[in-house]
Amino acid sequence: MAPVKRPAAAKGARKVSQGTKGKKATAKERRRSPRLHLKLPMNYSRKKSGDSYGGILGNVSEGGILVHLPEKLSTGEILKIEILFAKGWELKTVRGIARIIWSDLAIRKGRKVHRYGLQFQVVNKKNLQKLKILLKEASQREEVA
Repeated sequence: MAPVKRPAAAKGARKVSQGTKGKKATAKERRRSPRLHLKLPMNYSRKKSGDSYGGILGNVSEGGILVHLPEKLSTGEILKIEILFAKGWELKTVRGIARIIWSDLAIRKGRKVHRYGLQFQVVNKKNLQKLKILLKEASQREEVA
């Protein structure tokens, strides 16, 4: 079996150590912002279509999100997204435009789910501020746990 070729790391990438089944492996980290693992509901629609669908957020950073969606979409496609989260007794949303950077198929609890890495393209100042608050509160909860 031929070895799998990985894309070269972006300029300025930092090396991180990741454990894999008791072994230490090194990988190049290409993210500019730290990501937090969150399971949150989200809605999305194709930029050219008004139809809205639901999905699940897997992780989030200031640069983008990992999502689990029910349908197959194309890399490079532009989506309107809405992340839903609770702040106290209020339901808040973070809205923006994101581009599909990568995709794969995951099996979750016996059903096929498409995973996508989305990079934010447009997030206005108000929504960016809400995203930063969400990230800050989630990181504080992770530190306590």
